[in-house]
Amino acid sequence: MIYLDNAATSFPKPREVWQAMEEHWFHKGGNPGRSGHRLSLEAGRVVTQTREALAEMFHGESSRQIIFASNATDAINMALKGVLKPGDHVITTSMEHNSVLRPLRDFEQRGGGLSIVPCTKEGFVSVERIRKEIKRETRLVVVGHVSNLTGTIQPIEEIGRICREKGVLFMVDAAQSAGVMPIDVQKMWIDLLAFTGHKGLFGPQGTGGLYVAPHVEVQPYRLGGTGSRSDSQYHPDFMPDRLEAGTLNAFGLSGLLAGVEFIKKEGMSKIREREAFLTVRLVDGLRAIKGVEVYGPLSHEKRSCVVSFNIAGLDGAEVAFVLDNRFEIMTRPGLHCAPLAHETMGTFPQGAIRMSVGYFNSERDIDQALEAVALIAEEGK
Repeated sequence: MIYLDNAATSFPKPREVWQAMEEHWFHKGGNPGRSGHRLSLEAGRVVTQTREALAEMFHGESSRQIIFASNATDAINMALKGVLKPGDHVITTSMEHNSVLRPLRDFEQRGGGLSIVPCTKEGFVSVERIRKEIKRETRLVVVGHVSNLTGTIQPIEEIGRICREKGVLFMVDAAQSAGVMPIDVQKMWIDLLAFTGHKGLFGPQGTGGLYVAPHVEVQPYRLGGTGSRSDSQYHPDFMPDRLEAGTLNAFGLSGLLAGVEFIKKEGMSKIREREAFLTVRLVDGLRAIKGVEVYGPLSHEKRSCVVSFNIAGLDGAEVAFVLDNRFEIMTRPGLHCAPLAHETMGTFPQGAIRMSVGYFNSERDIDQALEAVALIAEEGK
């Protein structure tokens, strides 16, 4: 089996991840922050250590600014619903995932202002176009760091600098970049960073979170037990409790912590270099196959390990089915929850086939995938 669907979820996970989760399951299974016995304290320690590890990775001011959520979508909704008010205006791009677009369309239907800046066919947004869209009512700019369709890397630091100059909040969707490439929320002028745990961070599904800069006020959209201030009927107003309620997924966070520690041990630059090497091999090989069109940037320095393509005259879903059932190669066809990005690429409504490389793929994996695509393209003539 060859797994090339790491943009959906990374697989396999490092051995350390499932070992940490097994250890937690059998020896640290208490409710974090809800009791004083040893199992509860051990679980609480895992939560604290994971916050600290993520704050260090993203260069946050304090671990208190890391808020846990069930995934990036949950974190994005937390931020948008907690920051935006009636009459506000938001700017985003035509390459965004539905995790951003759908909440913003809902905001628009409720009377909010929304500007969607068109991107190039390679998926890049113009920094100057964003600058020109900023007006007095603009409250927030939301940009995906890396496209889940083309792997395009946006100029986050440049956009962040403009937002800070204009007094506009800057939010980054890091679902495809967290753990894969360096993120410095202070250097990049990021006010809100949404991330998921189960992709580049090598954690399990059901984990993720939101970084909130100290100067940003986010209204909580869920209230309840926190294990702190239990004498009060009112929700705590201090971070991170202000934005968290209910029992945290300490079991999942134990795996996420192990994933972050694995990245630190291996070195993010080493992981990025390995994935980039394999991606170049994949892109160059696909472009050499007659009838195959590859989307997004050709330069490996401007893209992540996400590669989408189509074979002329063939349906993407059928190609993916053949890759799976005949060659045991796992890919993802369709619209990838990003219809506007496909419109930008000119691949709507048919979609595309996506191959996304991971750290544990080999050169042989890539070569066998290329051989399979070449054979399918030849047979489909």
